[in-house]
Amino acid sequence: MIEQLAAGAREVADDLSATDVLSAIRDRKAAENQAAADQLLLAARWADLHPPESIHSAASFTVPGCEHEEPLAGDGTPLVAEFCVAELGTVLGISSTAAKKLIGHALELRHRLPRLWEQVHAEQVPAWRARSVAETTIHSSPALTREAAGFVDAQVAAVAGRIGSAQLDRLVAETIKRYDLAVADPAADPEDGYLFVDPRHVTVDTDDVHYAGTLRIEAEIDLADALDLDRAVTHKAQEQKALGSTESLDVRRAKALGELARTQTALDLHFQGNGVESRISATEADQPNLPAAREVMIHAHFDASLSGDTTVFGPTGRMENGQRLVLLEQIRSWCGGSRTQVTIKPVIDLNTPLAAQGYAIPDRIREQVILRDRTCVFPFCTRPARGCDIDHITEYDHTAEAEGRPQPGPTTTDNLATLCRFHHRVKTHSPWHYAMVAPGVFEWTSPRGHHYRRDRYGATAIDPPDPPGIPRPRRR
Repeated sequence: MIEQLAAGAREVADDLSATDVLSAIRDRKAAENQAAADQLLLAARWADLHPPESIHSAASFTVPGCEHEEPLAGDGTPLVAEFCVAELGTVLGISSTAAKKLIGHALELRHRLPRLWEQVHAEQVPAWRARSVAETTIHSSPALTREAAGFVDAQVAAVAGRIGSAQLDRLVAETIKRYDLAVADPAADPEDGYLFVDPRHVTVDTDDVHYAGTLRIEAEIDLADALDLDRAVTHKAQEQKALGSTESLDVRRAKALGELARTQTALDLHFQGNGVESRISATEADQPNLPAAREVMIHAHFDASLSGDTTVFGPTGRMENGQRLVLLEQIRSWCGGSRTQVTIKPVIDLNTPLAAQGYAIPDRIREQVILRDRTCVFPFCTRPARGCDIDHITEYDHTAEAEGRPQPGPTTTDNLATLCRFHHRVKTHSPWHYAMVAPGVFEWTSPRGHHYRRDRYGATAIDPPDPPGIPRPRRR
């Protein structure tokens, strides 16, 4: 019966009964769980095979906006050579950051959460559930000692990993209290001061842009600040309605938050032909020379054609922020707001090679490479190109001109590519190498001879399939 499901184009046989379907999907789920557990074993073994030469060459997580780095796993776990994660990630078809998480979770479970580790490989706890616990214990603030992590392990293993995120947070807080790990907050009550862990933050997820042109904001702020913000947003939403807005309350509250960010004090509504007078905020009427309130840089690309002397834009385009589609009407609405300053940059032909003398990369060449590559060109990396380094694919020889030799790595768009800082270092300091085989198309070779092709649509492995009969990892 199971073989029937694998036949042909993986179509479900028409003669399967309801019982057969449930049995087959249960077996598939069990196989999926087993494969995920095996991945953790193999990731831990990969880490064992790649110890760093020194603490300075160990893999870690960089924290955006902070000067410090976080380790892959907690105290008591072995360090891992930083560049080995790139090859593991490409084999799995995931980013280097995701590969770091996989290795970190495997080491955290094996060394600091051993009960949960054993339950995963006894098929009592699914790997994803154990990994969520490991993610929490790795990045706890303050950091959990090995003994404290063992306490969490014992509590979670006692319920076979069936613990929700809120319960896990409370358990970690109790562990911090039990092991006296937190630094006391002088302003807090002495009874609770040693439990102080400041959770305040404001996070704008700029990498995940919705097709509607929106971003998600998450924040945790002081109670008084939160109440003040709620009152201000509520007031501005009511103000918009009084000025004639017919949008929903949620939309008006969202727009009110944007107005607060731009320090605007009223909403502009202009209706034509409906008998409603145009309303302009008193602040803007009294001070017409106010500077532009919006200072947002949006890179949107639209196809255009000429109709006589008129440029006609297509209805949809691509927005660099988040690599999402965007409607022309959305761009018009964003640019039509009050005191919005609009800058239109000239069109750059991506098909015309550009070159410069010397090593420095002029702005026009940098912009062309960024627009062509869109992201870091390392396989499966999604870091936006504007935050990347511009790499000479073939190294620039600074002594070639003085010695009368031809320059092997000229500064031309055919020899330049965008690489995030981590993958730039991987390319420079490890056996990884790559070449551009067509404009914007790159072929990479890993230290162990795996090959990948990366173009603007993504990355694919171009290796022959692995031979059958590869043994499953042994459990320790």
